[in-house]
Parts: sequence; C-alpha cells; structure tokens
Amino acid sequence: MDDTDPRDRTSLMKGAKDIAKEAKRQAVKKVNKVVDRASDEYSHSRAYHRFQDEDDADYYSQPEGNYEGNHANDEEGSSDATEGHDDEDEMYEGEYQGIPSDSKPGDGQVALGRPVADGLKDRRELESERQADEEELAQQYELIIQECGHGRFQWQLFFTLGLALMSDGVEVFVVGFVLPSAETDMCVPDSSSGWLGSVVYLGMMVGAFFWGGMADKVGRRQCLLICMSVNGFFAFLSSFVQSYGFFLLCRTIAGFGIGGAVPIVFSYFAEVLSREKRGEHLSWLCMFWMIGEIYASAMAWAIIPHYGWSFSMGSAYQFHSWRVFVVVCALPCICSVVALTFMPESPRFFLEVGKHDEAWMILKQIHDTNMRARGQPEKVFTVNRIKIPKQIDEFVEMHTESSNAVSKVIFRVKTELYGIWLTLLKCFIYPVKDNTVKLAIVWFTLSFGYYGLSVWFPDVIKHLQADEYASKVQLHNNELTEDFTFNFTLENQIHTNGVFINDRFVNMKFKSVTFINTTFQNCYFEDVTSVGCFFRNCTFIDAFFYNTDIDDSKLINTKVTNCSFHHNKTGCQMTFDDDYSAYWVYFVNFLGTLAVLPGNIVSALLMDKIGRLSMLGFSMVLSGISCFFLWFGTSEAMMIGMLCLYNGLSISAWNSLDVVTVELYPTDRRGTGFGFCNALCKFAAVLGNLIFGSLVSITKAIPILLASSVLVGGGLVGLRLPDTRSNVLM
Repeated sequence: MDDTDPRDRTSLMKGAKDIAKEAKRQAVKKVNKVVDRASDEYSHSRAYHRFQDEDDADYYSQPEGNYEGNHANDEEGSSDATEGHDDEDEMYEGEYQGIPSDSKPGDGQVALGRPVADGLKDRRELESERQADEEELAQQYELIIQECGHGRFQWQLFFTLGLALMSDGVEVFVVGFVLPSAETDMCVPDSSSGWLGSVVYLGMMVGAFFWGGMADKVGRRQCLLICMSVNGFFAFLSSFVQSYGFFLLCRTIAGFGIGGAVPIVFSYFAEVLSREKRGEHLSWLCMFWMIGEIYASAMAWAIIPHYGWSFSMGSAYQFHSWRVFVVVCALPCICSVVALTFMPESPRFFLEVGKHDEAWMILKQIHDTNMRARGQPEKVFTVNRIKIPKQIDEFVEMHTESSNAVSKVIFRVKTELYGIWLTLLKCFIYPVKDNTVKLAIVWFTLSFGYYGLSVWFPDVIKHLQADEYASKVQLHNNELTEDFTFNFTLENQIHTNGVFINDRFVNMKFKSVTFINTTFQNCYFEDVTSVGCFFRNCTFIDAFFYNTDIDDSKLINTKVTNCSFHHNKTGCQMTFDDDYSAYWVYFVNFLGTLAVLPGNIVSALLMDKIGRLSMLGFSMVLSGISCFFLWFGTSEAMMIGMLCLYNGLSISAWNSLDVVTVELYPTDRRGTGFGFCNALCKFAAVLGNLIFGSLVSITKAIPILLASSVLVGGGLVGLRLPDTRSNVLM
C-alpha cells in the first residue's frame, strides 16, 4: 500500500514538469541561435571566401543531402542548452521527455525548433529554396573553376568537342555537295529533287531538340557520345546504299544524330570554363565549325569531280566518287566518338542532379591535370564541401513488370519526351521567358538567311554557268552523214532534221546533245554513255544497241522499228570528265568558307572586350547589308567577292549567339533551351532551302532582299538581349 502523501506526489510531478519545461526552453533558445547564425551566414555568403572550414557551414557533402556538421555539433555540445547540467540531469531530462504538455502541436503544425520536412512544403516553396541553392552554387562553382585553373584539361576537352562540332559543319555542307551527284546517280526525277536537303535538316531539327533535352536529364557526355555514334554509323552506311529512299532514310537518321552536337558541345564546354575565359574560348571553339566547312569543301573539290575514283560490280552496284566523299566526311565524327570515351562528365551537371561525390572527383581531376601540366603536382585540391541544390522529387508513373519489352520501350520514350517537354515549358516562364522569345527570333532570322543563301548560292553559280554553256551550243540542221564512225565525245550540240545512215557510234559519249526530228538507219551503237542526251521525235530503223544507256527515258516521242538492244546499262550514268564546272562550284564554296577565318579570329579576340550583344547585333546588320548588294552582282567574280564578305561578317554573329545562348539559361535547362533554339535554326534552314531553291531560275532579287531584311531585323532584336559578359554561369 502506497503511504506517500498525495501532496508529495503532486509536488514531485510539478518539479519534473518544471525541469522538462526548462530543458525545452533552453533547446529552443539553442536552435534559434543556430538559425540566426545560418541566416547571417547566408546574408554574407556572397563574399564567398576561399571555402574556409567554417564551424557553422551548411554545405552538403553527400549526394543524399546529409550535412557535415561535426564542428557544429561540437559547438552545440558546449552551448547554453547544456550549461550547468551534468550527466544525471541529462538522464533525468530524458526520463521525462514523454510527459504530455499543453503546448503539444496540433494537426498540421510542426513542433517549435524542428525543421519543416520537405513533404509538408508545397512545390513553390521547394522550388524557391532550390533557386536560392542554385544561386549560391553558381558563385561557389565559379570560384572552384578558378581554383582548378585553365590548362591541359580544358584544351583536351576543347579538341575533343571541336571534332564533334566539326562533324556538324561537315554534315550541313555534305548535303549541298552530294545532292546533284546523288540524284543523278540514283536516277531521281526532277519532281523528287531537293528532298535530300530538306529531310536531313528536318532530322537535325528533331535531333537538336531531343538530344538537347536529354542532356539535361542524363548528362552531357553520355548524350553526345550516343548522338555522335548514331551519326557516324548511318553516315557511313549511306555511302553504300543504292536506293534513293534508303539513302534518304540513312541521311535523315544521321542528321538526327548530329543535331544534338551544337547544343551539347557548347553547354558541356562552358561548364568547365571560368567567367574570364568563357567568351573567348567558346569563340575559339566555334572555329571548328568553320574548319568542318573548309574540310567538306576541300574534300568535295578534290574527290567528287574525279569520276575515276569509283568501281562497280556489274551494272546494278555503282560506287562513284561522291560516295567516297561521304565516307571521308564521316571520319571527324568517328574520331570524336573515340576521343569522348576518355573524357569525364560535366561536373556542373553532376552537382545539379545532386551527385556531389562524382562532381568532386571530376573537379579534382581537372585541378590535378592542370597543376601537373604547370609543374606544380604538389598543389592540393583544397575544396572538400560543395553546395548542391535541393533535389525535388518528381512524380513518375510506374510501369507494370508484366508488360512486354516493346511496351516498356514505348513507355520509357514517352516518359522521357514528357520530361523534355516539361523542361521546355520552364524556358517560357519568368525570368527566362523574354530571353527565350528573343533568342528564338534571332536564331530563326540568322539561320534563315545564312542556310538559305548557302544552299541557294551554288545553284546560282550553276545557273550562270548553264546560261553561259547554253550560249555556246552548236547547231546542226539538215545534215546527212553516211558510213562514218563516231569514237569521240559529242558535247553541247543540237541536231535538227538530220539523217544518219550506216554510221557507227563506238566507245563514245553524248554530253548535253539533243537530236530533233532525226533519222538513224542501219546504225550501230556500242559502249555509248550519254549525259543530258535526248532524242525527240526521232526515228530508228534497223539499229543495233550493245552496252549502251539509251533507253525509253531518253527516247521521247521516238519511233523504233526493227531494232535490237543487248546488255543495256542500268541506272543513271554520270561522269565528270572534262567538267570544270564541278571544280568551280566546290572551289567557290572553299573560298567562301575560308573567308570566315578572319571573322572568327576577330570575334574570339573581341568577344570579352566589346561584348556579346554589340558583336551579335552589328554583325547581323552588316551581313544583311552586304547580302543586299548581291542583288547588284552582274558577274560571277563580283558575286563570289560579296559572298566572301557576307560569310566573314556573319560568322561573328554566330559565335556571339552561341555564347549568349549558353550564358542565358541555367544549368537545369541549358541543353533544352539551346536545343530548342537550334531546332528553330534547322527549321529555318528547311524553309530557306525550299523558298530560295524554288526561286533560283526565276529571280535573284526576292531571295536576296528576303535574306537581307530578316538579318537586319534579327540583329535589332539581338541588341535587346541582356548582357551576360560579367555574369557567372547560372
């Protein structure tokens, strides 16, 4: 039986409650002091001293978001909360931690002094916290990159990514260079002509958007490695296919692969450069696109006109010189794939997705590589804690395990595309919405003028040459030829109302020869090749054809009586023998791309001095004015000179636009935003290809005026973009 006085029990309980309340008050006081110190630290953190080991630092050191708070814990152990208490007090306090209290938090409330769990915060609050973390990380990352220095690692990555960018430049010009040869070799009718250029640009458009978005989800290096592998494989395969439809498919998939090169390359390289180096070295990287143009032009000039660089297996399989050119143009892509296997992922991307340890290891690799190259291998990488943004969980629909492989692949693709779409929508919200719209306008106008003219100009040169060639045509009327052997080339001739009797056409070529109302009687044709040759309203009587390419497509409204055809050649025959026009077209493109070199050097040296926006706006306006003067070109020499001037002026706009686009988007949507702008660029190229190509034989005034006006308008919009020269990479 308990004989304790009830008043004593009441007094004991009251004393225990008083002790518990005092302990709780001291704990709240301690937490408030820690919060105040953290607030002061954040308000003064923009000074960002060299990552000193501060006792109250709040940096993440683990991908899961655990804090490194050893020093803070030590400080807490000597705080006011435990001052004056001994071990017995702590044990006694623990015994009464479960005593009910009137101040117990109700539903939906959080105990005083305890941090609010992420699950109890709304998404807007979480995104606000993440934004603050990203701003802090941007400042700290800039200092870390400066600590790592600029040296051997950046140059290794520079040349690796340069090969990928070079492949993109080659891909753009391969289309224009092989277009005439491929369509002739594969017997493409005029109604289908031009589809090759359009579908390749469409593939690049889709690829730019897809791979740019994927780079923000799975990484820069991995996406670039995959898209370059796709391009290299299908570009190489396209050189061997004989069907025009299959050739279109291969080039489209190759374009889809290379479409991701530009947005990923610039995002990747910018994330390992400090603010002082970024503008200049991104401009130097742009030179590889120009090198790709020069490489494609030089190879086309050296390879395609050489018809002898070919082989055939029967008449069904032909491997002409333009196919050799396609193989050679795939080499930069293959080299870039090999080099990329030795490069690490972007550390900035790893930090963005919460992979602290992986990012730290790569940053240490950058630091050690550069220090060894400087002869300072003993210098230690002092950074041990890096801020990572708060990771916000995404709701993902799970797929059932019982589904088949095809449905799983489709589901995965749909999920990734939806994720890319959500990231794209972030590019159209404050504070980057206005910048995205302006960038889209500038990208569209610049590419519409540039790509349209780059496809249109070779056709203009050919058109001028064709007019000059047609003016030198030889006319033969009412001729009579008997018992004569033709074993030489007939070129640029028109025969009207002629008669050929007992004549032999042996081991010869018809080149741009037309026969009208002509009769061939008892004639013998053997080993005859014809290019641009037609027989209109002619008559063949008792003629014999052996190993020739004269078929129904060349016999237009022609009567054939008692004639025999043996071992006819199949496919379209092409030859560049004595065809100096092909050399001339490729040489002109070579000169045009070579004229870009001075503009590239000037833009790289002045990018950080006069600013991105000034260079972008004035370069587009000046290139639009120079394009306008092409209208007054009366000779090939004058038009070629104006083309070189236009290319030299416009390259500065391209370089500055690449730099501005990279710097205006934050890391979590940099690839997506750049990919969207580059997709618009390719869409404008398709429009330019179709519009300018349809006007080649009609007028040159409309394409030139159109290109000039859009370039000037785009340049004025570019001047309205914010200046990013002094900003850290967000």
